[in-house]
Amino acid sequence: MQVQGNMKRPNTQELREMHATLCQALADPTRIALLYELGNGPKHVNEFVNALNLPQATVSRHLKMLRERSLVNTRREGSYIYYSLADERVLGALDIMFSVKNDILVRQGNLAKTSSQTD
Repeated sequence: MQVQGNMKRPNTQELREMHATLCQALADPTRIALLYELGNGPKHVNEFVNALNLPQATVSRHLKMLRERSLVNTRREGSYIYYSLADERVLGALDIMFSVKNDILVRQGNLAKTSSQTD
């Protein structure tokens, strides 16, 4: 597989760092859902709780990890802390991953059809 354009291939240390920050942060569907919610603009914890129907403690725990991994920014407004995307490209990356997943499912479905037709 070729690396696109003039992107250099990451070395082992860079891959470890990417895994420790981005991959681990994106390894949970709740955190992915939180990031997609932020695509509609900044939100405070109660807004996430209502939008995703999750307990406040769960939302707070996952937002903490996203904040520690620098995927979200925070700002205080009165008694509320608002969360926003630190880099909107993360939503594009998630969209690409979903597209790849869907293509895999289509290929697997086509493979299953082909195999059942030859049996």
